[in-house]
Amino acid sequence: MTYRTYFLSPRKLHVLNWLGSMTASRTRWLVRPPGTRGIRKHHRRRLDGRDGIPGSRTFALPAPPAEMHFMAQEILVERLFEALVNGDRGACRSIVEEASKSGAEPALVLTNLFWPTHELIEKMHRADQLGRIGYHFSTRMLRVLIDQTAGRLKRQPSNGQTVFACCGTAEGEELGAQIAVDMLEASGFRVTFGGGGIPSDEILSHVQETQPSYLVMFCSAAADLPGIRQLVDQLREIAACKKTQIAVGGGVFNRAEGLADEIGAKMHAGSPLDLVQLLINPETFLAKRAEVEQREATRALLARAEARAAMKKRRAA
Repeated sequence: MTYRTYFLSPRKLHVLNWLGSMTASRTRWLVRPPGTRGIRKHHRRRLDGRDGIPGSRTFALPAPPAEMHFMAQEILVERLFEALVNGDRGACRSIVEEASKSGAEPALVLTNLFWPTHELIEKMHRADQLGRIGYHFSTRMLRVLIDQTAGRLKRQPSNGQTVFACCGTAEGEELGAQIAVDMLEASGFRVTFGGGGIPSDEILSHVQETQPSYLVMFCSAAADLPGIRQLVDQLREIAACKKTQIAVGGGVFNRAEGLADEIGAKMHAGSPLDLVQLLINPETFLAKRAEVEQREATRALLARAEARAAMKKRRAA
């Protein structure tokens, strides 16, 4: 069999050969020989089962990684997005099967494939770059894939904590919240999911009656903010649910930095995986996030100081 052969550095060799094995590609990426940096011309030759080319060292390829590499994840997300918006249900299932056969656990497929794809669909739809028919194709099929994958999640023993979750009213917002709910349930939480469109007074009444460990408002819309703010204020005023903590995230909270703090929600997460980690161990997660935010603030401060120094230097010159 004749393969198309390209020169690459050893650093890029592993991921691209792994992708080729996943897609049955006839392209094989080989290590660049010393002194040939910059060569772009490809050669046709029979490999006869050998890795390498004349004049190069032979590298034994390691086993495919158990988790999807970032490059591979990005490519799979783009492929799944294209198949979803075109309504190609068979291609969607094939892509998910590829990810599963590559060693990705169901939880990883939910967080590293379905969640980024969901965010991309919502972003394109809000920007009017995705028509209604494409949006309906993608959200309906993605819900089917999420349901099927969630059914294969490994269930952890119950941790004794309860979660009452709500979300925005749109189909896409409910879809994103469903990923978070499935992850929480698999992590040992006892979850009730109300979806979107529930009035704040009914949510308040249910929280007072059931006293859940957490009230989660995930993937909420901008139109839900007044009701969420009112709900947070009422829960604090009546002090009838002292053990219930409020967590928000996703949706509008990801698009507006600092919004969660503004409405008084101290616990907020940007993704389903972050939400699970937050609710399992709030103190550790919040401490790590504060440390990261402090590092980012220090880095931004140093960057501004360097920019001001460079500007003064240019003016002096």
